Amino acid sequence: MDALTSVVISKALDGLTARAEATAANIANANSPGYRPMRVDFEEALRSAAGRSVDAVAAVRPTTSWGVTPAFGTEARLDLELATASETSLRFAALIDVLGREMGLMRAAIAGGR
Repeated sequence: MDALTSVVISKALDGLTARAEATAANIANANSPGYRPMRVDFEEALRSAAGRSVDAVAAVRPTTSWGVTPAFGTEARLDLELATASETSLRFAALIDVLGREMGLMRAAIAGGR
């Protein structure tokens, strides 16, 4: 794995962690009247930085913003927040799997294929 790939994966995991924390807060406050859910964005900035350099990727930070006031009722949409939590969890698990496979290849290379 080259340096750029490892930094991109690391930053993606950071962004997904921030999104998971924001989603947990949104779920916890789902029944709070007037609560505006938080949103975390990082994918576009990460994609753009990956085309430039390792240093540009290392400088990417997740951006947290307040969502719009819910259109239906006065509470956040719990179903949408649970969907976001599921998607975030799956993406996180996929990146961890990639890192695990890479580590397995490195172990095999170091051990001489034994």
